[in-house]
Amino acid sequence: MAHTAVNVQPGMMVSTTNMTSTLWSTGLCDCCDDMGICCCGLWCPYCLMCKTSEEFGECLCLPLLEICFGGMLHPITLSMRSAMRERFHIKGSIQDDCCTVFCCSLCVWCQMARELKARRNPMVVVNTVNMVHHQPQAYNQPTQSIDPSYQPLNPGNPPY
Repeated sequence: MAHTAVNVQPGMMVSTTNMTSTLWSTGLCDCCDDMGICCCGLWCPYCLMCKTSEEFGECLCLPLLEICFGGMLHPITLSMRSAMRERFHIKGSIQDDCCTVFCCSLCVWCQMARELKARRNPMVVVNTVNMVHHQPQAYNQPTQSIDPSYQPLNPGNPPY
C-alpha cells in the first residue's frame, strides 16, 4: 500500500468585494446630528479631540501635540482621519483627508467622534409584533400571551 503526502502551501486570500465601499456615517457638516459632540467641539475642542483619540485606541494626549504647530498645520488630525478611514474601510484618499483637515479641522474631529459613536452603538432592529412576553407563573396556570386571541389547548390540565 503506497502512501501519498499532500503538501499545501499557505497562500494569499484575495477578496472580490470592494474593501472601500462604505462612507462616513455622517457628513462633515452634519454637526447638528449630535448636539453633545457639536457643543463639546465648539466650547472645548481639545477635550473632544483627546476623548476621540482615546476611544480610537490612541494616546489620550496625542492631539495636544498640535499645539506645537501653532494651529496652522494639523498633522495629528490628518493622521487620525486617515487611520480611521483605513480601519473602517471608508471611501476616500489621503488627498481628500488633507484638503478636509486644512479647511475645517474642528468639523473633522466632530465627524470622527460621531463615526466612533455610530460604530460603537450599532443599530439593532427588533420585531416586536410576533414576540411573546413570558412571565414567571404558578405551576398549573395557563401561559398568557400578548395575542388576545390565544387560547390554551387544555386550560385546566397541564400536558405533563
